[in-house]
Amino acid sequence: MSNKLTSSWEIMRKATSGKREASKHARHMRKVVLATALVSTLALQACNTSQTFTHGYQLNEDTLALVPTGSSREQVLLSLGTPSTTQRQPDGDETFYYISQTKQRPVAFMQARVVDQRVLAVYLDGENSVERIANYGLKDGKVFDFVGRVTPTGGQELSFLSQLLGAAGAVVPKLGGS
Repeated sequence: MSNKLTSSWEIMRKATSGKREASKHARHMRKVVLATALVSTLALQACNTSQTFTHGYQLNEDTLALVPTGSSREQVLLSLGTPSTTQRQPDGDETFYYISQTKQRPVAFMQARVVDQRVLAVYLDGENSVERIANYGLKDGKVFDFVGRVTPTGGQELSFLSQLLGAAGAVVPKLGGS
C-alpha cells in the first residue's frame, strides 16, 4: 500500500509540477509578447516623426508692414534686421535680400526636401529710401513674386524659328581647301 501511495503521490507531484511549468512558460510568453509589442510601438513612433527645418530669415507680415514704400534705409535695417546679402548698383541703388528656406523630412531617417524658398528683396533708390518690396518664391518650379503676383522674365524671349535662324547665321562655311 505504501508503494501505491508513493506512486500516487509522485503522479500528483508530477501533475502539479507540469502545471507550474506551464504557468511559468505562459508568464514568460506574456512578458516576451509585451516586450515585443512595446519595442515595435517605439520603433514605429521613431519612424513617424515628421520634422520641419527653417533656415535663414523668417518673414513676419507685421514686421514687413513697418517698412512701407518710401521708408529710409535705417528704418529697413531696424525693422527687418541685417539682410542675408546686399547688392549695390553703379547708379547708387541698393537692394537688400532676406533669404529663407523651409525643408521637411517626413520620416526620421529620410533625406529632408525643400518645400519652400523665399527671397524678400527690398529695393532702395539712390536716396536710400524704399522704392519697392518684392517677395520672391517658388511656385510650380518658377520664380514668382508673391507681392506683385508676377513672374519676372529674364531677357528677350526668342521663338523657335528665331533661335534656329540665329544659329544658322552663326555657322560660317569654310571656303577653299585647307
